[in-house]
Amino acid sequence: MASAIYSSKKAAPLSRKTHVPWAGIFFFLLASFNCQFVLADIYRFVDKNGVVHFSNVPTDPRYRLYISGGGRNKNHEYARYKDVIREMSTRYKVDEDLIRAVIKAESDFDPSVVSHRGARGLMQLMPETALDMNVKNVFDPRENIEGGVKYLRRLLNMFDNDLPLTLAAYNAGENIVKEHGCQIPPYRETHVYIKKVLRYLQDYKRTKQ
Repeated sequence: MASAIYSSKKAAPLSRKTHVPWAGIFFFLLASFNCQFVLADIYRFVDKNGVVHFSNVPTDPRYRLYISGGGRNKNHEYARYKDVIREMSTRYKVDEDLIRAVIKAESDFDPSVVSHRGARGLMQLMPETALDMNVKNVFDPRENIEGGVKYLRRLLNMFDNDLPLTLAAYNAGENIVKEHGCQIPPYRETHVYIKKVLRYLQDYKRTKQ
């Protein structure tokens, strides 16, 4: 997956009037040339030193959506799997919003995605995990979701329903967590992943209120 991250120092505060015309011109030009590609969502955050960060693949929990790329409708994507998520939530007694948050963080609801490490499908199951969870076709959304939820249930039981530890194990592997004395391993990717899932979970809970 292609990724782009840009940073720039803020020389002086910029008003909305400074930002909006450029964005308008940008999209006007794209429309004028009748571009046939789909734009990625652009995320942004400003750090404590005033550096503005942009990315189309946010890896820091401080990123927030800045410009929508107009690609897939994420609410529609979720709606396609809502019934299966709800069914597996009930069957394995795993929070429905947690399942949704993990899928969002893992694959952004793309059932065909394959990571550089070989994780596959909506819940990014590694081949050995899929085999252990009796998943025959890892690209079948229903099978993948059930396998992922079964694995989440096992990890929740293993780590006494400690959610950060469960997510750490889902990301880095249960044996890695055990090797670190049942503590979150000191891997930046894992810490970012936990924060991302918990942020999505909080957002989904908030929208229900």
